[in-house]
Amino acid sequence: MPLSEQEQRLLEEMERSLYNNDSDFVTTMGSRRGRPSYAMVILGILAALVGVGVIVAGVAFRQPLIGVAGFVVLLAGALFAIAPPRRRHGLLGPAPVPPHASTKGRGRSNRGSMMDRMNERWDRRQHGDER
Repeated sequence: MPLSEQEQRLLEEMERSLYNNDSDFVTTMGSRRGRPSYAMVILGILAALVGVGVIVAGVAFRQPLIGVAGFVVLLAGALFAIAPPRRRHGLLGPAPVPPHASTKGRGRSNRGSMMDRMNERWDRRQHGDER
């Protein structure tokens, strides 16, 4: 179900407010995003498949240590496949800051005032006093 125009405006306003009032959080969370490395995903899947094969071999040869080693390989491959891509800070520099994120407003008082404004807007909407 698509958002109404009012909901889209409210969402955009909340996003702008987040960028303005908590740029440290935005920078930290934004650095985790990025395009997945398909080569890493494929290598992780292949390692997981090898781990499954080693587990089957451990069961076939009745060797629990081989099965445990297969499980470790399977787990490592799965974690490797789903891990978020890492940025290389040494080669590419630090993670980029969004252009409209400002450095002002990092104090706790601004965070509280943002919540106060959001609560006031909510109350106005509930009572029909929209602007």
